[in-house]
Formats: sequence, structure tokens, C-alpha cells
Amino acid sequence: MSWFESFILGLVQGLTEFLPISSSAHLRLTAAFAGWHDPGAAFTAITQLGTETAVVIYFRKDIARIISAWFRSLTDKTLRGDHDAQMGWLVIVGSIPIGVLGLAFKDQIEGPFRDLRLTATTLIVLGVVLGIADRLAARDELGGRHRAVRSRKELKDLSVKDGLIYGLCQAMALIPGVSRSGATISGGLFLGYTRESAARYSFLLAIPAVLASGVFELKDATEGGHVSWGPTIFATVIAFGVGYAIIAWLMKFISTKSFMPFVYYRIALGIALFVLVSLGVLSPHAAESAG
Repeated sequence: MSWFESFILGLVQGLTEFLPISSSAHLRLTAAFAGWHDPGAAFTAITQLGTETAVVIYFRKDIARIISAWFRSLTDKTLRGDHDAQMGWLVIVGSIPIGVLGLAFKDQIEGPFRDLRLTATTLIVLGVVLGIADRLAARDELGGRHRAVRSRKELKDLSVKDGLIYGLCQAMALIPGVSRSGATISGGLFLGYTRESAARYSFLLAIPAVLASGVFELKDATEGGHVSWGPTIFATVIAFGVGYAIIAWLMKFISTKSFMPFVYYRIALGIALFVLVSLGVLSPHAAESAG
């Protein structure tokens, strides 16, 4: 991998990780259109350490408060009803599905799941799902002509059941094209949470899973020696800087805007990808890693 490739891929990772448009799909498509090898699951997981570091720094006050309350609640029973202590448990519970399914389907994730036809399908399907969820949220917020505005849930209303459902939605992102944030935000909107609450929990929930995945791939890459460390670290730093800016922008954007621009983009990209593969412009396995 050249330094130029690492710069572009790091930029793409940072731009797309937190938007509901799938960073893994965009990394793959960027490589395919540029005629490069697929950067692979290891590169994606390691560069995600950069974007998740951005999450940790951006939400550092929330994270510090949650971790502190969770640890103190282990010995102080009076704190077990504290919202922050409960959030600690909910993040743990919500992280279980992706951990179990990620290990169970590791070979498929790094192999058959990277078919561009599957990526196109998931881009469109999740786009439609996100669009429906967003319309439901907008309807509740605006209210109908003959009914009162329905109040949407905040993070303080999060239950173990909802946390587990969020986790199952996050696990769907193991398939390229789904989008971790897109799946979890859609799940949150269907569960009745506000756009901001759905996005905030989505980012917090991703931290354990992404860090664990990155460390796991880091260990394999170190032992296997098949990663270009200089360019990969460079891409990770780029992803961190761009990712931080995107988080700040997105949290402000969704406070007043809907997710529909991302819905239209996903569907258009999925259709374009199907057309390009059907016409033979792109192979379903274009830019797959040579190993």
C-alpha cells in the first residue's frame, strides 16, 4: 500500500465511519474504482481504532462518568439505580451480539460477505429501513392534524431489552454495506428514541466492539506480518482527525435535520453499483485482497 492510498483510505474511513452510509463499503468501493487491492478487514479494523479514539475524546465526559459510576456501583448497592451505572451495563449487554456473531462468522465476513452485489443490496435495503425509521421519528415529532405530538424516548429511558435490540442491530454491520451507525440508529428510531439519543448510544455502543476488533486484528497482523505498518498508522491518524470533525458536525446536523439525505445517497449508490456490476464495468469481486 502506498502513502497516497493510505491517505485517501484514511480520509474515506474518517468521513464515512459515523455517517449511516457504511465505511466498509466505501473503503471497498474506493479501492475498486481506483484499481487498488481491497484494503481488507485488518486494515479496516485498525483504522477504526483511530475513529473510535475520536469518539472517546468527543464523549470523554460521558464515558468518564459512566465508567466511574459503573465501577462504584459494583460495591455500592445504592448506586445501582444510577443512570450512568446502568448505562455501563447496557453498553456491555449491547456489545454481546456483535462479539459472538463476529467470531462465529469471521471467515464469511472476510470472504463471501465482501461480494459487491451483497454490498449493493445492503446499501439499498438499509437505506429503505433508515428512511422508514426516520419518517416515523419525524411524524412523532411533528404530530398529526388530529393528534398530539408523541414524546420520543431519551437515553434515560433505555432498558436492557432495548439495549440488547440495539446490540443485535449493531451486529448487522458485520455485513459490508449495512453501516454500524445506520443499523443502530435505525433500531433506536424504531424503538421510539429521538435522533440525538439514537446516535449518541450508537457511538457509545460501538466503542467496546470496535476497540476489541481492532486489538484482535492488530494481534493477528503483528503475528502474520501482512500489514504495511507505516501507511496503516498514517491512515489511522487521518481517520482520527476527520472522524472527530464528522462527529461534531453530525450531532449538530441531526438536532435540526433528518437522515433522509443519507437515505437517498445509499439507495442511489446501491443502484449505481448494481448497474456497474451488471454491465461488467466492475467485477463482483473487484479489488479483493490478494491476501
